[in-house]
Amino acid sequence: MTAATAAGLPDRRRFLTASAAVLGAAASAQLWLPATAHAAETPLPEGVFSLGVASGDPLPDGIVLWTRLAPDPLNGGGMPDAVVPVRWELAEDERFRKVVRRGTAQARPEYGHSVHVDVRGLRPGRRYWYRFRAGGRISPVGRTRTAPHPFSSGGDLRLALASCQNWQHGYFTPYADMLDQDPDVVLFVGDYIYESVPSATALRRHEGTGEPYTLAQYRNRYAQYRSDPDLAAMHAGAPFVVTFDDHEVDNDFAGEIPQDPAKQPHEAFVARLTAAYQAYYEHMPVRATAVPDGPHIRMHRRLEFGRLARLNVLDTRQYRSDQATSQAGAMDPALTMLGAEQKQWLLDGLHGSPARWNLIASQIMMAETDLLVGEGKQWFYDAWDGYQAERNQFLGEFRNVRNPVVLTGDRHLTMISDLKEDFANPESAVVGAEFVGTSISSNGDQDQEAFRREWDPRRADNPHWKLLDAHRGYHLFDIRRDGIDAQVRVVDTVRRPTSVPSTLARLRVEAGRPGVEVV
Repeated sequence: MTAATAAGLPDRRRFLTASAAVLGAAASAQLWLPATAHAAETPLPEGVFSLGVASGDPLPDGIVLWTRLAPDPLNGGGMPDAVVPVRWELAEDERFRKVVRRGTAQARPEYGHSVHVDVRGLRPGRRYWYRFRAGGRISPVGRTRTAPHPFSSGGDLRLALASCQNWQHGYFTPYADMLDQDPDVVLFVGDYIYESVPSATALRRHEGTGEPYTLAQYRNRYAQYRSDPDLAAMHAGAPFVVTFDDHEVDNDFAGEIPQDPAKQPHEAFVARLTAAYQAYYEHMPVRATAVPDGPHIRMHRRLEFGRLARLNVLDTRQYRSDQATSQAGAMDPALTMLGAEQKQWLLDGLHGSPARWNLIASQIMMAETDLLVGEGKQWFYDAWDGYQAERNQFLGEFRNVRNPVVLTGDRHLTMISDLKEDFANPESAVVGAEFVGTSISSNGDQDQEAFRREWDPRRADNPHWKLLDAHRGYHLFDIRRDGIDAQVRVVDTVRRPTSVPSTLARLRVEAGRPGVEVV
């Protein structure tokens, strides 16, 4: 990104916010006509909608619709350096006989010709279909759903939890099964792309010649990931709620500190953050509140699903202290994962919640992982174990929170746990449950016997673990007032474009009874 582009971001943020409000407030009077009726329209190449369509962040009366014009997706997009009008429409039926909203958005070159339409005035708890049109080309049709009425207390919510999709490690085949399960919403908690260099031995080789650092390079990497057919179909099939972890930028980064400060000076890493955050915004179905301001982006937010569930989406990267390097360091009360403002925002949202279930989307595992067999402790310092004081404060607060459940990614493993008030005291109270979802493809088809040899000996030191597994897949939750029924859905392989899915395990969280049980 040039200095001029970065400097202009705040003004464009205000413009996009205003534009989104206008688009959502009223429908355009323009009709959806065939190409011959728009003689003044500049033709665009075939494949301009190669990156598909998506929707996200459902509200009771609104939804974000997304697409990006990119006829040459792996080479910068291939669009002219000009603003392109993109017409959109949203209907109550898949044949678009009952169109309820339509309008025109502007695909701007400074945002990679991405389009984010914040549609408002919709009916709660309803399914809708949408599509885009530009330059005589029509996009694929997407399907989405609004959140329930704010005061509805019954019903159910089907939520899918996904994370960690490494292009080089395999195909994104779990999404094919996820689409068949028809979730109301997909929660993606990080590592949407991987910044790693192309590998000559990879199953699917990353584009480019090295790690992405510039905006153009990040755009190309996102475009490659978006070309996976199962991911594209899932985006078109249900709304996503997304947040990022580390690999969308740089492995294990913390705030403005890279993994390797000696190789990435501060100024260079800030430029990398600026490029990475802008590319993330350009490719995600999020509102204009997430338009980046240089090396900053607002991703922590709260979504309501009636009085049934409140979803608190965290950002555990942007505001954190640098990782500790010792157990004593991990217990330093000055260390923070969330930063003071986000920490208070989360506590306020938990204690003031009217919802039956209080869900927390955390990129990083909250339950303890003691890696040392026998006496003593050994932790991953990048996880919540590396921020002991702040983690323990939250666990103490959970005693006064109605039905807290943490939904996590990062580990490339299924790790389902009770959350204890104090992991240093095995007799302390259970205060919640955590589901660490396995990966979509990261780590590929893992050696299950080797995994058992490494991890089973640690179970005695981690009695709060209820289920461990190393298959690829995702978690599926049916949330009702009386409880949450969870399935661990896995596939037999990600080394082929198709796979055989199955349910590895079923679990249950009872309302009013902290913790989780294998059924």
